[in-house]
Amino acid sequence: MLNLAIVLGVFLIMEAVTWFTHKYIMHGFLWVLHKDHHDHRLHNSWWEKNDAFFIIFATPSIILFALGTLYAVPYCWQIGLGITCYGIAYFLVHDIFIHQRIKVFRDSESSYFRGLRRGHKMHHKHIGKGEGECFGMLMVPFKYFKREMEAKKA
Repeated sequence: MLNLAIVLGVFLIMEAVTWFTHKYIMHGFLWVLHKDHHDHRLHNSWWEKNDAFFIIFATPSIILFALGTLYAVPYCWQIGLGITCYGIAYFLVHDIFIHQRIKVFRDSESSYFRGLRRGHKMHHKHIGKGEGECFGMLMVPFKYFKREMEAKKA
C-alpha cells in the first residue's frame, strides 16, 4: 500500500512541478527550446525543439529506476514510476488530446476535457515568453471548467 501511495503522491506532486517548470524554466531560460511550441512558424516539421523536454523530463525517472534497480535505494523505483506515469498522462493529454499530434479523441463532451482544452488555448494565445496563463496540465483554473459546464447547460 505504501508503494502505491508513493506512486500516486508523486503523480500529484508532478502537477506542481510541471506548473513551476513550465512557468519559470520553459518560459524562462529554456525559452529557446519552448518558443517553437508557441509559434509554429518557427518550425516546418512534426517535431519541435520543444520535444527535447521529453528527454529532459524522462532523465530523472531513468536515474531513479536505475538507483532503485541496481542499488536497491529505497523508494527510488516508486518515485520514478510516479514521474513516468505523469509523463504518460502528459503525453496523452497535451500532445494527443489537446494538440492532436495523433488525430484521436477529437470530440469530447466532457466538461473537464473541454475545460483543459480551453485553458491550454488561453495559454497559447500568448506567443511571447513573458506573458501567459494556465501553466499546469491536468489542473487549470476552475473558470474554464465552469464555462464549459455552463455552455453544456445552455
